[in-house]
Amino acid sequence: MLRTMIKTASVVTLLTITVSSCATLRSALTFEKPQVELQEINVTGLGLSGGTLDLVFDVYNPNDYRLRSTRLEVDLELAGTDFGEALIDKPLDLSPVNHSRVLMPVRFTWSGVGAAARSLLESQELPYGLTGAVLLDTPIGEKRVELRSKGNVPLRKLVN
Repeated sequence: MLRTMIKTASVVTLLTITVSSCATLRSALTFEKPQVELQEINVTGLGLSGGTLDLVFDVYNPNDYRLRSTRLEVDLELAGTDFGEALIDKPLDLSPVNHSRVLMPVRFTWSGVGAAARSLLESQELPYGLTGAVLLDTPIGEKRVELRSKGNVPLRKLVN
């Protein structure tokens, strides 16, 4: 009798572990693209040859597991003017079902963006276009997620 009870308890325990493992595996196999939104642009430096901007992103990971970004690359356009490319190739940790704030520095030259761009940087808000990609490590391997967005973004001047 005792052997039967121990055997039954062992089978129930094994089934419980198997079912919970399947649920974990199923959630890992379900991948939803992170949502990336440009929240604001901070002007951090202006000089004779160009300047620097910080792009401030809100990145939402809708998955039930942690994602690790290995590379984030974007092309930035402000009011129809190409402001160049930006790259983050250091790891970013995106917590499960959570928002993360990501800062991406951009360096530009006046010769590259044109003299008309100076007046753009005096605006309070700018229309923007963003294209790029983020490389993510997931439980089921590396994923490349294409990024495309456009809209209006607040411009904050952190320098005088």
